[in-house]
Amino acid sequence: MKTGKTSAHFLKLGAKKLWLDYDEEADVLYVSFRRPQKATDSRMEGDLIYHYRDEELVGVTILHASEISRQIEPFTSTDAHRT
Repeated sequence: MKTGKTSAHFLKLGAKKLWLDYDEEADVLYVSFRRPQKATDSRMEGDLIYHYRDEELVGVTILHASEISRQIEPFTSTDAHRT
């Protein structure tokens, strides 16, 4: 599943911090790699919206987050060590 693969790529971005905000009413998860994002461009692929500041990925918006979370395998600490 594309979304599951994308979540694994978050770990490879090298970000020291991640900020997560969930809007339960809209069922949207906001993942930020920079605060504030100050995005200058966004690109949508399926249920994912990638936010860029110039060429740097600064955040991802995940639409239908609860539905997607039921479709992906749980993350374990050993997953963080895979390359």
